[in-house]
Amino acid sequence: MKANGHGGDVYFASRELGRDVERLIDFSASINPLGPSSQVWKALSKARIALQHYPDPACRDLRQVLAMRWHCSPEEIVVGNGSTELIHVLPSALDIRNLLIVGPTFSEYASAMSLVGGRVTTICAERHQGYRPPLEGVVALLSRRKRTYRDIGAVLLCNPNSPTGQACDAESVLDLARLAQRRGLWLVVDETFADYCEERSILPKRSLFSRVVVLRSFTKFYGLPGLRVGYAVAAPAVVERLRSRMPPWSVNAMGQVAAVAALNDAAYVGRSLSFMRNERARFIARLARLPGCNVFPSQANFVLVELPHRWGASAVAEKLRPEGLLIRDCSSVSGLNTHSIRVAVRTRRENDRLVTALSKLLVHR
Repeated sequence: MKANGHGGDVYFASRELGRDVERLIDFSASINPLGPSSQVWKALSKARIALQHYPDPACRDLRQVLAMRWHCSPEEIVVGNGSTELIHVLPSALDIRNLLIVGPTFSEYASAMSLVGGRVTTICAERHQGYRPPLEGVVALLSRRKRTYRDIGAVLLCNPNSPTGQACDAESVLDLARLAQRRGLWLVVDETFADYCEERSILPKRSLFSRVVVLRSFTKFYGLPGLRVGYAVAAPAVVERLRSRMPPWSVNAMGQVAAVAALNDAAYVGRSLSFMRNERARFIARLARLPGCNVFPSQANFVLVELPHRWGASAVAEKLRPEGLLIRDCSSVSGLNTHSIRVAVRTRRENDRLVTALSKLLVHR
């Protein structure tokens, strides 16, 4: 059995390398290095009785807290088993036959379309523009009269984008939402990483549009990948269409409890933002000093790095792996090149260890 293509499969690496998971440093998955909020641990301890019952299938408490957070109705929120479950529900729920994806980006969007026999059209950011999301190009493409483009039923934008770390400003995304609304298209905005740059989020103004779906997750910022909690904010009728295609008890009881506790810990949010702001800048500066490397700015908790031409991403990933350092090989991501890797921003000590290992590798070939 092969490792999955998303990164974060520490169990596969553990078996392959004969190392305990605790002895691996996973830069391939961009999870908050501070770990979950202390309030999450307290809430989980108190909620042990919940293991003796089925979870709330409607996630009522969590939806109520999220509704207060975003100043909307609980009927505008659907919670899923991570945002990935919602990504896979969207094509059938919204009857999307041809999806326009703004790339280079997460492969799961195209995979979800493939599973329902749908088509994908891609417009990619350009390297020479620093992978700035090409929203102007999206608008121009949707205005063309060729049959291929007339058949597009939805646009999917990851903002901030993974794996490039680039983000569109909120007003540009709202302009795209206005175009989608006029054209009768769906706009799906994956804001999984937007907790790190809330000024780029369109959630505060999502209710202006009936054909916009915004995805969020508790995996990255809140450090809860093992509990699988994500959600979508959309018009009530859209939420009902999504929910009708999801299995019962999709979100476990502990996941719901943890998510509520995380949302209520404002101090944790402040610490996480401050840490990321400072450590990301320091990490980027150190990576940029590596010989021959090109490091792109990021609005998220990871960094896209282009290795020297003599080094392929796959080769570097394999060289680092025996040291227990796992990085994301992006050489197969459409729109990037064979020298592209993505590395999460982890603790200062761990980040320094990766930079040291890369330096030895790149210099002493």
